[in-house]
Amino acid sequence: MENNNQKATVKLTPEQLERAASMLKAVSHPMRLSILQLLEREGKLAVNEICEKLATEQSLTSHHLSNMKLKGILSCERDGQRILYYLKITELSNLLRCMEACSCHFDK
Repeated sequence: MENNNQKATVKLTPEQLERAASMLKAVSHPMRLSILQLLEREGKLAVNEICEKLATEQSLTSHHLSNMKLKGILSCERDGQRILYYLKITELSNLLRCMEACSCHFDK
């Protein structure tokens, strides 16, 4: 019988750990996390929509979007004259949910 106090262990390969660390570094900024959260919730959005919803400047938002696109976290597609950004690595939704679940511990 399994002890309820035992935690399940996750065993990642060195390559998986390297990739996870790289992704975490790429999103480790409050604005980038806000953008990810917004895109996870709303799907594809243009820069001006992201700026409006987050009350941010377009140049700074574009910088963060470009950085995350370069790192392979986001992707984009053209819709007429608009460029819509969306999560390429949808597993980051799990990270956002984990952060939300742990948020009660951040306030302490």
